[in-house]
Amino acid sequence: MLRAGIVGLPNVGKSTLFNALTRTRKAESANYPFCTIEPNVGIVTVPDERLQPIATTAGTPTLVPAAIELVDIAGLVKGAASGEGLGNKFLAHIRQVDAIVQVVRCFEDTNIVHVEDHLHPIADIETIQTELMLADMESLARQVERLERVAKGGDTSAKAAKAQIEIAKRLLGHLEAGKPALTLEMTDEERAVAQPFFLLSMKPTLYACNVAEDDLATADTNPLVAEVRHWVATHHGAEAVTVSAQIESELAELPLEEATEYLASHGVAESGVGSLIRSIYHLLGLRTYFTAGEKEARAWTIHAGDTAPEAAAVIHSDLARGFIKAETIAWDEFVRVGGWARAREGGNVRQEGKEYLVADGDVILFKFNV
Repeated sequence: MLRAGIVGLPNVGKSTLFNALTRTRKAESANYPFCTIEPNVGIVTVPDERLQPIATTAGTPTLVPAAIELVDIAGLVKGAASGEGLGNKFLAHIRQVDAIVQVVRCFEDTNIVHVEDHLHPIADIETIQTELMLADMESLARQVERLERVAKGGDTSAKAAKAQIEIAKRLLGHLEAGKPALTLEMTDEERAVAQPFFLLSMKPTLYACNVAEDDLATADTNPLVAEVRHWVATHHGAEAVTVSAQIESELAELPLEEATEYLASHGVAESGVGSLIRSIYHLLGLRTYFTAGEKEARAWTIHAGDTAPEAAAVIHSDLARGFIKAETIAWDEFVRVGGWARAREGGNVRQEGKEYLVADGDVILFKFNV
């Protein structure tokens, strides 16, 4: 299961948001730096409005949603790359995740201390980005030294090392110009060469603007949120979503009906957590297909661009090994026509082979023989 790490400066609401996302109290939430030291890990189900209609159509009461893993990582401070705060431990934890969700404080509260003594969301983002890039530059410099020794040999590994050195030096120049590795234009082949460098600033990143309870309904006109959205789109090509960690933590304690009333009292129709989780899911490069039968309707997680046999392997390796074909129909058509039997009668089911790229939202029945 792929993991997304929740990061940010101390006291921006990371642990409160983690607790709300995972519906747990795993992460201690307190008003002082480094309240989280060892990372907290939780499994989060992915809200998907397609699953219930599919289950109803299939005649099953059992729904199994997709899930991702979230990691609440200790707050970072300026100088982490050189050991300040939790320094290397923090950076090591980021290395172990597949994507980053940076929580950015976009609310004023004199009762909650800010590690820099003033509220400046862009400066907060730049602090973390700078530390990740400094760590990457140090790591790349060491790797170039090692690769240059390998490149002096006459075997096949020397040729590969020379290709890696070329990409590493381009990345170093990009980082030294103050730009994260993710924003360097590279071909798919070049990215494959760069992948073994395990750069922190190469990880896909999503920004979560944490606003006050009373500001959630008007978040789109919040100047701090607007500033963050513009900056991350311009400098990082990234998305920023809005959430109120405090509201979400309170909603986690309420039954559905009371939660709906509570949201309405704050002038919003739905919680921001569902949107945030879906954004994280797509940030990780994940997509969903469904299976639907009398026993259950289930959402299965695949990577964007996976073929039918690769999707079958998510269920069981035997389905991929003995793959014959995939009976496939789009989820909305499956619901519209009334399930598998009527879809077959009406000629709505496609027969797809090994080269088929599974689309997000496909309902699939695999045929196999082992």
